[in-house]
Amino acid sequence: MATGLAALSHPARIEILRHLAGLDRASCCKDVVGHLRLAQSTVSQHLKVLVEAGLLHRKPERQSARFEVDVEALNALSGSLASLASACAAANALQLVKQEGASHG
Repeated sequence: MATGLAALSHPARIEILRHLAGLDRASCCKDVVGHLRLAQSTVSQHLKVLVEAGLLHRKPERQSARFEVDVEALNALSGSLASLASACAAANALQLVKQEGASHG
């Protein structure tokens, strides 16, 4: 989960995921560069981080590559984050109940 969240910690990488998710096909780095208006080297580095985190699939194609969102990986990350949030909220609620009980006792 930490690797996935770290990969999402940069606004450009979130925008890359949004862009790629809205396409009906895998896209090359050049297409993403045209959408984001960032340097090709910058986009390339962001794509690499997302691939290494398992959030994008990289499909080699001749001398370049195409990228697409790994929806299953994003869903798994979302589920892990939701579980963490639920566990923290439950622990916090239990702590509040204990504190309230101690103040009345």
